[in-house]
Amino acid sequence: MKHFTFSFIVAAIGFMIAGWWGYLNGGVSLALGMIWLALVLSVMEVSLSFDNAVVNASILKDWDEWWRMIFLTVGMIVAVFGMRLLFPLVIVAFTADMSIMGVWDLAISNPNEYSAKLISHHAEVSVFGGMFLLMVFLHFIFDSEREIHWLGIVEEKLGVLGRVETISIFVALVVLLCTLSLVDEAEKLRVLLAGIWGLVIFVGIDMLGNLLQNEKEDLDAADLVKKGTIGGFIYLEVLDASFSFDGVIGAFAITKDIVVIMVGLGIGAMFVRSITIYLVEQGTLSEYRYLEHGAHYAIGVLAAIMLLSLQFHIPEVVTGLIGIILIGLSLWSSVKYNRQQNQI
Repeated sequence: MKHFTFSFIVAAIGFMIAGWWGYLNGGVSLALGMIWLALVLSVMEVSLSFDNAVVNASILKDWDEWWRMIFLTVGMIVAVFGMRLLFPLVIVAFTADMSIMGVWDLAISNPNEYSAKLISHHAEVSVFGGMFLLMVFLHFIFDSEREIHWLGIVEEKLGVLGRVETISIFVALVVLLCTLSLVDEAEKLRVLLAGIWGLVIFVGIDMLGNLLQNEKEDLDAADLVKKGTIGGFIYLEVLDASFSFDGVIGAFAITKDIVVIMVGLGIGAMFVRSITIYLVEQGTLSEYRYLEHGAHYAIGVLAAIMLLSLQFHIPEVVTGLIGIILIGLSLWSSVKYNRQQNQI
């Protein structure tokens, strides 16, 4: 429980802010409604980002205490205020040629117009995040050095394909080109550029790993960038951002109030951080050998859903349930494996 104490404190403060905001705008009944919406949004954020917590834990377990602290402090500020509040404002400000404060006033005074302006750029946001998450997934399944295989021979064969260094980029580009068929002709260039930027950011972080590489260590760039360095920190922040896109856009289907959205998603993000640290300090990933696999497959599904959302509406509850099911199956497989090993 100690890992979640601060999260519960943040949640209590957040619910009080939501209640106070509701009371100012409509009395006690609206205050209770705002608290309920903040709770719903926080649960949605945790369900959508639980696989993110598992992947984060798989990376953080190799970090030293100082970089973990940076991730939990600076990273938390970026995650809550940067991605859940500032990033949507920046999108609207850039596309509508408005100032940040002007967009904030619009979000408070006319939330319907604000949400409409943000959602109108759903395609670019989804493709950017979807392509980045797809690269995370492809990098995992095409890892030729991975020794643990949840799906047996299927993963082994995919690992063999990973000996071709450019296989992940090739597959991602093919997927991106196929994705263009889901949008109108007028949107294709914007969607293509957004997808390319998602790939560029992933490859750029990988290149940063090369620049930081210690010649004395026998580590490739992809491994090194996930160690406790500025490259690893940026990797986790972009990964978190890619997960948050879906939650931020989906939140407007529940409420248009930006204050409640920020509070609810912020509480959820805090609990995701707590889950991450719990998994690291309890050594859960080493105890349950397939848990990381389930999280990465959930990431692959989320990437596919974000890309398919260009034409099809897929409820957030479906996305969350798929992730939980995949992680649950990997957890069950891990328990089953441990039992078999104990019987030998």
